[in-house]
Amino acid sequence: MALVHINGRFVPPDEATLSAFDAAVQHGVGLFETMLAVGPEVRVHRLAEHMERLERSARELDLLEKFDATALGDLVVETVRRSGLVDAGGRARVRLTITGGDLNLRDAQAKKNTHLPGVIIACHEATQYPSEMFEKGVPVALADSRVNPLDPLSGHKTIQYWQRLRELQSAHTKGASEALVFQVTNHLAGGCVSNVFLVRDGVLLTPIARGEEEKGAIASPVLPGITRRAIIEHAQEMGVGVDRRMLTYDDVRNADEVFLTNSSWGVLPVIALERETIGGGRVGDMTRALRERWLAELQA
Repeated sequence: MALVHINGRFVPPDEATLSAFDAAVQHGVGLFETMLAVGPEVRVHRLAEHMERLERSARELDLLEKFDATALGDLVVETVRRSGLVDAGGRARVRLTITGGDLNLRDAQAKKNTHLPGVIIACHEATQYPSEMFEKGVPVALADSRVNPLDPLSGHKTIQYWQRLRELQSAHTKGASEALVFQVTNHLAGGCVSNVFLVRDGVLLTPIARGEEEKGAIASPVLPGITRRAIIEHAQEMGVGVDRRMLTYDDVRNADEVFLTNSSWGVLPVIALERETIGGGRVGDMTRALRERWLAELQA
């Protein structure tokens, strides 16, 4: 059954409530992680990496001064265990949200002494994607909005997703499964809810993510995705070159292969950008190989 842990209590979804004065409600202050849990023995895929990213963002954005990644990770696993959703070897989608709580931004001392964040862990059945998406690939659209590397929230998984969800909704009206977002400099950032990889001449290309910049460079607005990290590791194990760099629209349209990654679908092949076909409109060999590696990792 779906289950929610909210501020110390395990409750059914319809009993999970949040204060009207929480900073997430009042001001959109918060961070989140979306994870995939598998069974029959409860395991949350790359849980440590998710907790590491969340802790880094919480500190950089001054959301929390104290962060117990181990205790929080244990609570995520316990929520999945109590839900019973993976007991038969299935999968569950887990979203961990850290809200601003009763955050007084005007009084730093009050914040230091009394600030308690909200903690919400929502566990429910994993999304079942049609196998055709992975066998034949999907088209993607171009987002109208742009991300700004000078925005200190860019490159972090904040709860401010309205703009991206609107772009995703617009993409769906065009028959696309995702929308590619570019930076204000017209360099590729990623999908609305995913990271992007290109394959060109046997080399894997992906935008530079936050934390990968050269010393002294402006921080990247690209989220350092956990599945993105897994795919880079698998590519390197296969002896495939990986090049993190600034990518343009032409790089995308001229790529031999394009695929998207996130924790829900793993590796999703892209066969068209708007009206332009990519890779002959077929799923490429490297995309298939990396998806198989990701699936094998889940079952390990």
